[in-house]
Amino acid sequence: MQVTEEDLAATPPAVQQLLLHLIEKVTQQEKRIEELEAKLGMNSSNSNKPPSTDSPYKEKGTGKKPGKRKKRQGHRQQLMPPTETRKILPPACSCGCREYDELEPFYTHQHIELPEIKVKVLHFILHKGVCAKCGKQGKGILPGEHTTGFGPRFSALVAELGGINGNSRETIQTFCRSVLGVHVSLGVVQKILDRASNSIKPHYEAVGDKTRAEKVNHVDETSWKQNGKLNWLWVMTSTAFAFFMLHTNRSQEAFDQLIGAWEGILVSDGYRLYQNWVHGRQTCLAHLIRRADGLAERKNPELARCGKWAGKELRKLCKMAKDPPPMAEWRAFYARLCRLIALYRDCESEAGTFVRHIEKEMDSLFTFLVEENVDPTNNFAERMIRFAVLWRKRSQGTKSEKGNRWVERILTLRQTCRLQGKSTYEILVDAMENYFKDQQPDLQWIRQAT
Repeated sequence: MQVTEEDLAATPPAVQQLLLHLIEKVTQQEKRIEELEAKLGMNSSNSNKPPSTDSPYKEKGTGKKPGKRKKRQGHRQQLMPPTETRKILPPACSCGCREYDELEPFYTHQHIELPEIKVKVLHFILHKGVCAKCGKQGKGILPGEHTTGFGPRFSALVAELGGINGNSRETIQTFCRSVLGVHVSLGVVQKILDRASNSIKPHYEAVGDKTRAEKVNHVDETSWKQNGKLNWLWVMTSTAFAFFMLHTNRSQEAFDQLIGAWEGILVSDGYRLYQNWVHGRQTCLAHLIRRADGLAERKNPELARCGKWAGKELRKLCKMAKDPPPMAEWRAFYARLCRLIALYRDCESEAGTFVRHIEKEMDSLFTFLVEENVDPTNNFAERMIRFAVLWRKRSQGTKSEKGNRWVERILTLRQTCRLQGKSTYEILVDAMENYFKDQQPDLQWIRQAT
């Protein structure tokens, strides 16, 4: 039912004012309801919210049948050097003959098993006595590398469980008791982790130096709690190195401490701090696409139209990383993008806010097309920081500055080893061995990496 102008004119002025007020109120409430519904529907696929904030109770089906992904290389178990080899000959033939000519191997079946785990326990029995000449008492002195009571391989295993895998102290304690038959207190576990943190400090500093020498780096940050207080975990990563740093805030000061004197190409999201980078930058297209998808899902036709158009164009731009377009196609794309911005630039709605952000980022949208080894998204940094986010959710953060240093050092070692295909355990063993002997660890694998 609609109110005509004649009906409105026949209505007393006081009632007219009331109706206009109610209409304005309803319009405002509808807009508010639409905004709140949009916020309720926000997740990691249509906004800048991280995947860790997605509800575990909401299924996000793709509509595709389960199965092997296309264009994804399968994984096969690698053959390891055998500790024992057994030949399996054919059984008797169906004709009764047991002799075969031209025997040759056709397949190797690998069977893997652990030997019975027995820890090596060495007792040092210290003696004391009285000097036969002067009568002074003398005592045996424990060798320096054995004073802690736990060797480098055991210490490295505890560090692997606690840092590389992010397990709690209680889980490490249970593993040592159940699998190794070694009973350790939670305090002992913490002391071992403290020694591991000190032993990999040279690795941490070396990775930081190498990362700051790279031409292209991805940077991202996530919240972290220390004793319930908000801190920020930063990552600066290239294809060969990942450098983590915990800081009390998310500021220019923290960013400057992370990058040092580095002046390369920055790949990042649209955080205002990064927008001031003057040495070449690629803004993350994935972040923009998710924002566009969020608008496309809105009930407001104007917002939905803008979001669908922007998402379509940004996806085309992202695909140009693998399939560079001819000049004519590029000019057509650029013209459509400029038209989108011009159409919504002056709008006071979220569509206007979004296209104004795109316009502000215009100089950083296309860096990947003119610079080598630059990705159109910052997904690489997000993958590097993902393990830390899951660790934070399990542990609720750290308790002290010492804990912060452990987190940033072990994360740096873990992700750098993963990028270079190195065994974290073997690196930790070498670090602990040299730490106990008060020697410098082997850092050539870091310094020579490219």
